[in-house]
Formats: sequence, C-alpha cells, structure tokens
Amino acid sequence: MKKVIKRLFTLKKIFVKEKLPRLVYKSAFFSSMYYLLFDPSFRREQQAVLAGKVKHIEESEHSKANYYLLVRNTHRIEKGLLMKPKRSVYGRDYIDETIDSFEGVWNSDEMVSNPQMKWFYDVLLEYFITASSDPYILNLYERFKIKVQDYEGKGGDECSKKSIPYFRLENNRSGVKFEDFYKLTKQRRSIRWFLDKPVERNLIDQAIMAGNQSPSACNRQPFEFRIFDDPNLVKEVVQFPMGTKGYGHTIPVMVVLVGNLDAYFNERDRHVIYIDASLAAMSFMLALETMGLSSCAINWPDIEERERKMEHFLKLGKHQRPLMCMGIGYPDSEGLIAFSEKLPLDRLRKYNN
Repeated sequence: MKKVIKRLFTLKKIFVKEKLPRLVYKSAFFSSMYYLLFDPSFRREQQAVLAGKVKHIEESEHSKANYYLLVRNTHRIEKGLLMKPKRSVYGRDYIDETIDSFEGVWNSDEMVSNPQMKWFYDVLLEYFITASSDPYILNLYERFKIKVQDYEGKGGDECSKKSIPYFRLENNRSGVKFEDFYKLTKQRRSIRWFLDKPVERNLIDQAIMAGNQSPSACNRQPFEFRIFDDPNLVKEVVQFPMGTKGYGHTIPVMVVLVGNLDAYFNERDRHVIYIDASLAAMSFMLALETMGLSSCAINWPDIEERERKMEHFLKLGKHQRPLMCMGIGYPDSEGLIAFSEKLPLDRLRKYNN
C-alpha cells in the first residue's frame, strides 16, 4: 500500500511539474491559477511588489513626504524644461503632489551634503519662474517660497551653479577613446581568486559613485549597495548565493545589491529594480578595474530558503529584494580566469528587424 501511495504522489508531482504547465501556459488566467495553486515561486516577489506599492502610497497620501515621488516628479519637470519648443505651462496634474512631498522632504541644511536637495530646489524654482503666469501654479509657487525662505542667501560657492538642464559642451567630454574603453571591458572578467589583502573603503565608495552615474528610470536609483568587509560577516554572507563553492573563502569583500520596490506606485514598474541595479553594477565593476580591483558577479537565484536567510541577515523590509551579489578584492595574479568567449556581433544585433 505504501508503494502505491508513493507511486501516486510521484505521478502527481510529475503531472503538476511537467504535464500541467503544457496544458495551461497559453492562457494568462490559467497560468496565474497554476502558480496560485501549485507553484509558490512568485509569492515572495508578489508580496514585495505589493508591499512596495503600499509603502509608496502611504508615504504619498499620509506623511506627504515621499522622497521617491519627489525624485520622479522633479525629473518629469526637468524633462519639460528641456523640451523644444519649451511650453510655458505643463505639469499641472502632478505639481501639487510634488510640492506636498517637497515640503515634507526639504532640508536646507542638507544642500551641500545631499546634492539632490539642491536639484529639487533649482529645478522647481526654474519651473515656477517659467510657469508662474498660471494662477494655479502661482499659488503653489507661494507655498514653495515660504518653504525655502530659510535657504535664501545661503549655500555659498558650492551652490552657485544651478542643477538644471544644460547644453552638452565638447570641452567637458572625457578623453577616453573607444579602443581604451573596449580594452577595459575585456580586462574586466569574473575573478575567483583574490589576494588576502584588505580593500580600502574609499576605493569602494569611489566605484559606487561611478555606478550611481548610470541611468535609472526617472532618476529614482531604486537600489542600495550593502558592503561587507568584516571577515566574519563575509564568511557568513558568502554562503547565501549559489556558485561560490571552492573559491568563496578567498573573497575579502562581499557586496549585495538590494532593490527598493517602494520607489514605484504601480506594478508595471516591478522589473525596473533589476534593470537599474544592473546598469549601476556594470559601471561599478568597471570602475573597480581602473583602481586595480576586480570583481565576480554572483548569480542570485530566487530560492525561498536562501531568500529567507538573506532577508534575515540584511534585515530587509518586505518591499526590498536582494538582486545580485558580488565578490570584490585585489586579484591574485596566480589565479586562472575563465576565458568565457562571447557571442559574435552577428548573433547579438539586428538592424530594422
């Protein structure tokens, strides 16, 4: 009898994992029902997306101090300022909520330490000067002036240059040639053997600054670099991702990129954390190479047991998700590097097709 029951359970498992997907995948509804009833793979992601959405809404509606909303709307206003031809009035449908969040976020004491604070101020001021002929916008301008009156006359030379749209000048261009840049991209390879040598934090910080210059949707930068250079903590966190077996013990610094889903008001943007963090991670890794450091990007598979361990270790909120891990350090010149030949150009691109 036990053999029969075991056999039935095996057949059920095969049916659910292999047969049933082939029957339901063509229907969006039945695909959703499949994952609801038989496969919990997306449950953590769904909860994180919903938790992020709720946090975003609550900060927007109740505290009136949603930093991500202010960043997004400031960027929207900034795009209006650079349009050709420039419109005299725009943004009426979101300028009210923008000023709500500005009033909740504004702190003139952070103007130098947090350049985004100055960006908020400069872009909004330029907007109001341009669109103040509209009575509705003029009323919001008065609220803006009352809020920033403590800043007038402050700032000094550090704040003299406005953080508003500008013309790209040839004399500000980098002198890096393609040949040098391409050489750097080929120099960057996943390093799995590191020297037993501490990594200076200022170098890591510089690489993060470079990574943060990468584009992100509406300039929200919905990610965090969690850095671990304490040997005991590195020893613990290096066990969480897969793929570190055999060389993880040589990693002196572990980096975990975390995505913040409270940056978004709608499920439509749920994948942006992966895109934006990946863009930043690539620039971060290239920057490390320019300073004599190397890295190994480590895959983070969505496995519930590992997700729980990482969530506990990083003390993540339900709206946050680990996106990828990286080992970084000084490369061991005696350690081999995987050749990892890349696809040819013809396999990567198509024009007008």
